[in-house]
Amino acid sequence: MAHAERSFARRTLLTSTAALTGAALLGGTAQAAGTRHAPWPDRFLLPDGFQPEGITIGSRPYAYFGSLADGDVYRASLATGRGSVVVKGSGRPTVGLKIDRHGTLFLAGGDSAEIRVADARTGETEQVHATGGTFVNDVVLTPGAAWFTDSFRPVLYRLAKGAVETVPLTGDWQQGPDFTANGIERTPDGRALLLVNAFADGGGLMRVDPRTGAARAVDLGGAKLPNGDGLLLLGRILYAVQQQQNAIDVFRLNDSGTRGTVLTRITDPRFRIPTTVAAWGSRLYLPNARFDTEPTPTTEYDVVAVNQV
Repeated sequence: MAHAERSFARRTLLTSTAALTGAALLGGTAQAAGTRHAPWPDRFLLPDGFQPEGITIGSRPYAYFGSLADGDVYRASLATGRGSVVVKGSGRPTVGLKIDRHGTLFLAGGDSAEIRVADARTGETEQVHATGGTFVNDVVLTPGAAWFTDSFRPVLYRLAKGAVETVPLTGDWQQGPDFTANGIERTPDGRALLLVNAFADGGGLMRVDPRTGAARAVDLGGAKLPNGDGLLLLGRILYAVQQQQNAIDVFRLNDSGTRGTVLTRITDPRFRIPTTVAAWGSRLYLPNARFDTEPTPTTEYDVVAVNQV
């Protein structure tokens, strides 16, 4: 990817402003010309049987979701909750995903071990890369590259200029016998990556030097992430989804991402094993993966919104 994402602090400001603008234009909570509009939904349905896992929100109030069932990417309006499939899958899963400011989607292919790149506007899949890995799980965008985790191998995949490079994880990294690497983010200063390691020391966070792959355990003051999944950084606030615990643990990080302080835990009775999280305005949006339910073509899946800290 040739363009850098905005800093998270700037993104928070811009998305907050855009949310108010979008509300006025699309029927949100803002008022225009003295007319009260319906509030944006804090829960909406995805297609039956969709099996969501990842979520991403770009520069407009639309959320994109990947399907574990068939790899489809579904786009929903945050103003109405309505949506449609914008990228048709090939029968292979889509797990984590991110969208850049140009409408390009970067898709983690799960047990297909693929990395895919698609155009959200045309629906065309433009690139498919075989990593030779096992389970390509999640993705974060940095200036010039997209970085992907592999849950069963101690490596990262770096996609840049249409080519994939495998970066071994070393240092404090410990690879477990089951799912190990999961969610991925950037540090507040943008110089390193943050990865969930669900195995080391009972589950926690690792700071990884993208140049070398050297990992260092982040000091979370004794907090654990045994069920850690999606990560979201807004400024210096890190949201870490703990899926089976039906919770989001919230930390304040130092700039380099070497230490974190627990702020709070967000829970909600509507959580049904949420996996990943994205933000718009003052809200967090999470798809419920319902991993405790045997999926069928008619299983109900939804998305819920909660307030940011």
